Amino acid sequence: MKRRRKRPRAPAKRHPPSPSPAPLPERAEGTRAIALFAAVSAALLAVRIVAAWVVGFGDSEALYACYALHPAPAYLDHPGLVGVFARALGSGGAPSPFTAHVATAALATATPWLAAWAARACGATRGAAATAGLVIAVTPEIAIGLFAMTPDALLAPAWLAVIGAAATALAAPPSASRAAAGFVFAGLFAGVAAASKVTGLLLFPALALAYAAPPARRHARSIWPWAGLAAGALVVAPVALFEASHGWPMLAHRLVATQSGAGVSLRNAGALVGGQIAYLSPIVAFLAAAASLDLVRRRRDDAASHLLFAAFALPFAALAALSLWSRVAEPHWLAPALLAPAIHAARRASSPGTRATPRLVAWGAGVAVAIVAAVHAWVLVPPLARLAPKSSDPRYDIANELFGWPAAIAQIRDTMRDESGDLVIVGPHWVVCAQIHAALGPGARVGCATPIRDDFDDWEPRAGWERAEKILFVTDNRFDADPARLFPGRALARTARVDVLRGGRVARAFSISLWERAARADGRLDFGPTGR
Repeated sequence: MKRRRKRPRAPAKRHPPSPSPAPLPERAEGTRAIALFAAVSAALLAVRIVAAWVVGFGDSEALYACYALHPAPAYLDHPGLVGVFARALGSGGAPSPFTAHVATAALATATPWLAAWAARACGATRGAAATAGLVIAVTPEIAIGLFAMTPDALLAPAWLAVIGAAATALAAPPSASRAAAGFVFAGLFAGVAAASKVTGLLLFPALALAYAAPPARRHARSIWPWAGLAAGALVVAPVALFEASHGWPMLAHRLVATQSGAGVSLRNAGALVGGQIAYLSPIVAFLAAAASLDLVRRRRDDAASHLLFAAFALPFAALAALSLWSRVAEPHWLAPALLAPAIHAARRASSPGTRATPRLVAWGAGVAVAIVAAVHAWVLVPPLARLAPKSSDPRYDIANELFGWPAAIAQIRDTMRDESGDLVIVGPHWVVCAQIHAALGPGARVGCATPIRDDFDDWEPRAGWERAEKILFVTDNRFDADPARLFPGRALARTARVDVLRGGRVARAFSISLWERAARADGRLDFGPTGR
């Protein structure tokens, strides 16, 4: 008896799963990110323009404004490009704080857009590039720091232009004119960065390392990468020649004269790490660290990864080592090195299958915006100064240096009008001297009694102002200077005091005193210890 074969059952029909909501198309997502980026940029620009109407120069800004009055390829603190910039804004002299800050407001607003362009050149999508630009725009170090007329305001856009131009060149065929132009512009902007701040010199070896990497070998066989570096060297050559002919004064000042008590210490390490958390904001600092580690792991992925790694690792290692050794190192020294990890993060967010952390990025941007808003409110809304504890010392509120100088300068001008003869204005430190010199311009002689050598020793040598007939000594409550000790053999002729209030409290107290040569018993004038 035959057994009947069971007919195979037809597979049960399965209904296809209900489709999940389609992800937002990349173009639409990019458009939304760019729109948000543009709105935030416009808001920041508006706040900066308001600030330009309200605040004066910070002390360092005033020194750079003085560079415009004394053109030179380099100064004790920095190369001379910031002086060229200030001189252009001031039509051949020192610019006003308003003029300078309108220009830096535009630069600070444009710099994050350069970061977005550099991210696009490295392969990021429109949306990811715009998001990276947005986070950079609201990071306190950029949103607040680049408003000041400092070398960093020129260094940051030049640094990003180097990355974007080099990435454009590496993505093009070696024979393409786009590759040649990209390499030349990358080298030229490296020269601009180095002429802005010594930190920019680190871009030259970084570019050389990127060009020598295996993915860029075909480009390295052409002349253009090296021609670009040579063009950049020509840009910074006047600085090098000036330094060499004067005995390298900038290096001596930066690495010797200002480094009393230098040495690796836990204090320096704490300042380095804590400074990044404060300057970047806590969550953005965490995102920067995570992106840096991921960049190290993926440094060999392609030519753009080699470029970004070189632009990060070499400057970061050099500047971190210097910050660990120097007690006067500042946290923002590391900022240029951290631009490359931000661009790398945009590339990674653009990769298929990458697990993004949009919520963490949003939280990081939100915290950064809150910090930036709080700082601007503290500076631009004087009544908020009343919130400070009554026991706090206004000398330690650096916002106070942005206010009060117009009233002090007015008193100085009044005294100068009342006095005739050989008169020199002297301050106890370059921060005071710079504010006065930037405000009064070349029509007044301004000397400086900084404990160590500063730029004023070249502009108004001490041997000259110590012999002046009259010395108008100007100081404020940050300094415990004793003019009777500074000017032996002189008699006090007149004094004035200018108090500046913020929020009903004395924020600045200026002391202005006139010291004249004392007459000796024989009727001759006493020139003090430098007299004859």
